Amino acid sequence: MTRIALLNTANDLSPAQWAQLARGNDPFLSREFLGLAESTGAASADLAWQPVHVVLQAADESPRAFLPLYLRQHSFGDFSRDWQWDQAWQSAGLAYYPKLVSAIPFTPSPGPRCVLAQGAPESTRDELIAAAIHVAQELKASSWQCLFVQESDRAALENAGMLLRGGVQFHWKNRNYADFDDFLATFTAMKRKKLNRERRYVSDAGLRLATLHGDEIDAASWQAIYRQYADTFRRYGNHPAFSLEFFQQLAAQIGRAMVVFVAYQGDDLVASAICYRSDTTLFGRHWGADIECPGLHFELCYYRGIAYAIEHGLRTFEPGAQGEHKLARGFEPVMTWGSYWIANPRMRHSVAQFIAREAAATEQYQLEMSTHLPFRLES
Repeated sequence: MTRIALLNTANDLSPAQWAQLARGNDPFLSREFLGLAESTGAASADLAWQPVHVVLQAADESPRAFLPLYLRQHSFGDFSRDWQWDQAWQSAGLAYYPKLVSAIPFTPSPGPRCVLAQGAPESTRDELIAAAIHVAQELKASSWQCLFVQESDRAALENAGMLLRGGVQFHWKNRNYADFDDFLATFTAMKRKKLNRERRYVSDAGLRLATLHGDEIDAASWQAIYRQYADTFRRYGNHPAFSLEFFQQLAAQIGRAMVVFVAYQGDDLVASAICYRSDTTLFGRHWGADIECPGLHFELCYYRGIAYAIEHGLRTFEPGAQGEHKLARGFEPVMTWGSYWIANPRMRHSVAQFIAREAAATEQYQLEMSTHLPFRLES
């Protein structure tokens, strides 16, 4: 017999129970990342990320399936792109918040959402989706949004009758390149020349570049890296949700699954790009710098990551949301997917119409972006 359990934190599952879940080594859907985000305040009720994670439990209380789930009072940090939906609900005399969101806080990276225990039948995924809808109904949420889903989840969510909504991100794909120069050889001569010029700006500035893993970063370096991360957010009027404590503890716990590209000016760490990795993918997340240097952002956030992915045999580099400027650096437009359960039938119809109108424009945007890639045409 299976029962539904709601967790107040990802830490309510023990490390042994997390080990039973087939998560594909995703660095974000982990006890370490979610648990620390929750315990250090990034994913907490104070920032409208109230954990209500869904677990399907067997009779012996072992997890059969897990779904990250947060009760939200606003949309900051979930990248749901529902900017005007609150107003639409209000116009209909309804409350949009609270809503439920299955996503990684402040992390728009596609990954597993409906996570099954190893060996569990695929039908368990359907049970988990039904459980989430039941929880949404019990909590009187306006909607349940399952965001940045992988293909297996996408198919199951669509079969459950949820609305699918596409988006576009820019990802780099490793086509068995021997090294960075091998990758660059696929560019047109003009695009290759421009990229090399950007890299020369950094080398001519006399900066020393390095790659540090989580288990190689000392306290003084973390002070600099965190200051740069926080300053970037504050410069644009945003809140730096993750604390210094979060990064330091996470680095100690996940070690080489955290990758930070840094630049030194003399002995001073003056710029950094925080990334994470799985067995197959590098994920770019945060950037900051104490100095102005042409090309430094592209070097640390893109070129060093591409070189790292090639060296370590990673298949994909996902540098984060947005950024058409990534096209010229060899990142390709790919579709991302979210799914939506809407409680009110009238609002569900309105959202379905909105998504249908948006879909054609999204598809056209992806096609248009594909025409701006820097690669040579195959003869």
